[in-house]
Amino acid sequence: MATINDIGVAAAINIVTAFAFLLAFAIFRIQPVNDRVYFPKWYLKGLRSSSIQTGGFGSKFINLDFRSYIRFLNWMPEALKMPEPELVDHAGLDSVVYLRIYLLGLKIFFPIACVAFTTMVPVNWTNKGLDRLRHSNISFSDIDKLSLSNIPNGSPRFWVHLCMAYAITFWTCFILKREYQNIALMRLQFLANDQRRPNQFTVLVRNIPADPHESICELVEHFFKVNHPDHYLTFQAVHDATKLSELVLTRKQMQNLLDYNINKHMRNLSNRPVIKMGFLGCCGEEADGIKYYTSVVEGLTREISEEKQRLRTGTKSIVPAAFVSFKSRWGAAVCAQTQQTRNPTEWLTEWAAEPRDIYYDNLALPYVDLKIRRLIVGVAYFFLTFFFMIPIAFVQSLANIEGIEKAFPFLKPLIEVKLLKSIIQGFLPGIALKIFLLFLPRILMQMSKFEGFVSTSSLERRAATRFYMFQFINVFLGSIVTGTAFQQLNSFLNQSANDIPKTIGVSIPMKATFFITYIMVDGWAGVAGEILRLKPLIIYHLKNSFLVRTEKDREEATDPGTIGFNTGEPQIQLYFLLGLVYAAVSPILLPFILVFFGLAFVVYRHQVINVYNQKYESAGKFWPDVHRRVVTALVVSQLLLMGLLSTKHASKSTPLLLVLPLLTIGFHKHCKNRYQPAFVTYPLQEAMIKDTLDRIREPNLNLKAFLRDAYAHPEFRVGEDPEPEEKLESDMSPPDLVATKRWSWRNTPLPSKDSCREIP
Repeated sequence: MATINDIGVAAAINIVTAFAFLLAFAIFRIQPVNDRVYFPKWYLKGLRSSSIQTGGFGSKFINLDFRSYIRFLNWMPEALKMPEPELVDHAGLDSVVYLRIYLLGLKIFFPIACVAFTTMVPVNWTNKGLDRLRHSNISFSDIDKLSLSNIPNGSPRFWVHLCMAYAITFWTCFILKREYQNIALMRLQFLANDQRRPNQFTVLVRNIPADPHESICELVEHFFKVNHPDHYLTFQAVHDATKLSELVLTRKQMQNLLDYNINKHMRNLSNRPVIKMGFLGCCGEEADGIKYYTSVVEGLTREISEEKQRLRTGTKSIVPAAFVSFKSRWGAAVCAQTQQTRNPTEWLTEWAAEPRDIYYDNLALPYVDLKIRRLIVGVAYFFLTFFFMIPIAFVQSLANIEGIEKAFPFLKPLIEVKLLKSIIQGFLPGIALKIFLLFLPRILMQMSKFEGFVSTSSLERRAATRFYMFQFINVFLGSIVTGTAFQQLNSFLNQSANDIPKTIGVSIPMKATFFITYIMVDGWAGVAGEILRLKPLIIYHLKNSFLVRTEKDREEATDPGTIGFNTGEPQIQLYFLLGLVYAAVSPILLPFILVFFGLAFVVYRHQVINVYNQKYESAGKFWPDVHRRVVTALVVSQLLLMGLLSTKHASKSTPLLLVLPLLTIGFHKHCKNRYQPAFVTYPLQEAMIKDTLDRIREPNLNLKAFLRDAYAHPEFRVGEDPEPEEKLESDMSPPDLVATKRWSWRNTPLPSKDSCREIP
């Protein structure tokens, strides 16, 4: 197990690594050649067209102003200068709410750390509980004397931990409630002040029932003209454009190869680029690269045009889903938040995500298949979580060398070298766990896509939920269980089964040393590595050297990235879980968590201001998930403390802890009922206010033209000119009688005013 010396070695390695990353970033960011890597957001907004150059030879690539190197850390105060309202306008509410998660961690844990180190640390340190257990073959180090394990069984000092648990609960709930209230208010204000967007008027309709007399287009138009006659405006059919997407992607790849060959020819006009037609371009007949890829691109362009025409004119590609738009936000809110028919499984309506948030590949999935897909993913996720216990056990074997040495003495000479042992115990477990978790987010994202979610934001929220559950089961519970087994292996082998729960109760608080090493690797060095952006830096310069020919090519070579909610938020929640669990058990963990939250807040604020370009805007819709996970972590900490005290014979204090989970769950119910509706529904009063303001400010608004192609599949809009605007139609005109092809309803002789809406 890790000692104070091992923690010191790990801290030194991670501090040096983090400082090296920050120093490298501070130098790289002021080099003109790297300007698009570290300030891409300003280029995308059109507020920056070139890097700041100081003049002189080589200034285009290297910063020759030596005074700027003295001010290389000025990015930190600059990242904190922008006020929050201005940051909302600059980066969006999602980014601001995400940053407030780090502030939430500082608000919760800083007072708790101050109280814990002034009360609990002296109480734990001044006991001799672990010294009395030396005869029981229980492995521990001096740092473990700061934990609850150092208090002997039945000691009255456990009342201090009980009072601390109450203080942690009340303080955490107070901060959570205030933050939930503030962010709900921010969301409502953002929606009230937000500019007009298509998703404010549009509803996604799914599971449209089949009808033998009418096509889906006719059925949708007829249904909403009859049931929403005063507010229905138009609709956008959803096509299964899988083949079209594949063709467009293939053409893009071939176009890139064509551009590469053209660039290669421009660098040396005397030689035409030659490619081989065989396997992977390594063998076979030779051909002119430019002519070959030109013909391929032209052929794909013809196929794309034919496929578009087929989708426009045919009906077989239309799926039982549609984007239905209304004349007002009020009409859309009523439709999105009500049941449409007596059959609750048909004509399902929900708010449409904004167009750039739509994941079009899943719109074509039949609604009936979604349950089956989610069952398959649930089974796959179970086995993924179960089998990941193997690498977790391997990581814990690295973290508990003493237990292995006692059970397997022949390994002792190999791992007893002092420096090697400190590195293995203090640094290697954290980095090994980080490596094992490296590819997990991509796997979980693919699972979410397979489940059938129809927006990028919902995909990320679902992946984030699974990632958090995975970390809770494997990283937290798995590390505790397997780590305790390895750590006290010799004790387990030489004691009765009745004493095993007591040994577990003693050793669980001592697992704080492993989590400290993980926090330093992931939370210190990992965050510092995020701001360096080493991978985007290398990729940009490789593209800039071989593929970039024009300024547009250079823009496409820049990858600003996003905040990565599906990976970042669950990782933050793990720190909330560790902090709340160990605050009343082993508070030595808290300073390491505070360093993480402080450093991460500054780093990610800089990234949000200068780098990240968020793909969508959900107006902080993910905050209820954040609140729920912090509450879950709080309940877990209470139950774990209850279990630990029961193993320490603190029978008088343990029953008083039963009240805390009940109070916490009741608090969560109150917050859910009071604030969560602001993140799920759109108040009709707010919708009416926005509609009234629109009618006053823009009485002649052509809303149909504004919504015409908003939800058309993006592949249909590639390379096509926008259609001319339609003439204004009065929204106050009385509803028309609706024509239908159903034989039993042929009592509306007038034809429908609007024809079936096809993708243009």
